[in-house]
Amino acid sequence: MKDQGDSQHQVRRVVLPSGKTIEVVYFEEHPELSSAPAPLPEAYSEHADLHMCGTCNSGLVYPVEWEEAGSTHWQVSLRCPNCEWTGTGIFEQDSVERFDEELDRGTEALVTDLRRLVQANMEGEIDRFVRALEVDAVLPEDFGTPRSPQL
Repeated sequence: MKDQGDSQHQVRRVVLPSGKTIEVVYFEEHPELSSAPAPLPEAYSEHADLHMCGTCNSGLVYPVEWEEAGSTHWQVSLRCPNCEWTGTGIFEQDSVERFDEELDRGTEALVTDLRRLVQANMEGEIDRFVRALEVDAVLPEDFGTPRSPQL
């Protein structure tokens, strides 16, 4: 197993407009994170689908930071994990709410996939255990040393 104690990482906490807080973990240093963000591609407008990258068209763009920029606008720093583009812009409340809903859909999809993976892994472990029982490959010693009775 690889020792992860040496890995460099950054954690950024992002508070979404809905009030939810997420943590984004970066496991290697990216110069884009420490320097000023690039300008938004022309494909981004005030009404853009913020989850879509204006550079590579990936649908995986996520917020790095956002904060209110007036009563109806938000300043949002974005990052695309596909092409490593980052940028910051000011967007209308409607765009940010659609972005938040898209992030919720993505979270639900990840949780669903995780549940399926856990289920498949558990089924696999159960099948292996049943096969081991059928061929007498499981012994009492496999469950620890038996305790001797107290005198």
